[in-house]
Amino acid sequence: MNRLIFALLTATLLLSSGCLFSKKTKKPRENSSIAADTDESFRQRFLDRRVAELTATGQNADAARAQAAEEFKTRYGYTSAAKK
Repeated sequence: MNRLIFALLTATLLLSSGCLFSKKTKKPRENSSIAADTDESFRQRFLDRRVAELTATGQNADAARAQAAEEFKTRYGYTSAAKK
């Protein structure tokens, strides 16, 4: 009798537990457009902030933008946004 109860409990536990037999879902693939949008957003925010800082010190806006772009390429050259 105890064996039967033990067997039924074991079978119930094994069959009702989803984690033992469930497959793991595949890792989602990275969407390149999302990564590109993020890189571009980062680049734009960096440039806007740095241009504002440089123009506040009295530098010409065009020269400030060129300097900010060069600084971005130097500091973040490993990103796809810096290669543009």
